[in-house]
Amino acid sequence: METRFDMFGNELALKFAKRFANAGAVITDSPLPASVQELVSLRASQINGCGWCVDMHTKEAAAHGESAERLNLVAVWRESTVFTAAERAALAFAEEGTRLADAHQGVSDETWAAVREHYDDDQTAALVALLGLINAANRMAVIVHQKGGSYRPGMFEAALAGQS
Repeated sequence: METRFDMFGNELALKFAKRFANAGAVITDSPLPASVQELVSLRASQINGCGWCVDMHTKEAAAHGESAERLNLVAVWRESTVFTAAERAALAFAEEGTRLADAHQGVSDETWAAVREHYDDDQTAALVALLGLINAANRMAVIVHQKGGSYRPGMFEAALAGQS
């Protein structure tokens, strides 16, 4: 499959991407730990089959010091010992909030309670917004068949620089 449409090569799509990135900046600047942001984004992207986003979030996390061991174990986090209780709550939230069609209740009360045990109101708000944003990004990239493999850390920001 070839990429169907260059979302960075179209003026309207680039304007949208800039505004999308601005919404993401609210989350980036939030008190939700950056490592949790990348782990949640990576897990949702794995579930949604988004090669571009898996590539981006793996490389961005590694560039910011995340270990290869932890990145390699995100897809099987329940079967690993390298994630904290707070990270495990966020990863469960990512899975349940991404697999809405598979689980009619969405995020379970048990998972919600675990999230609230580990994250304050601002962090929870950021986590909810992050999951909505990454799922939207995954869908756009999958629709246009944007491929993973060519991403370099900082590339997304560079593509958006100078756009209004």
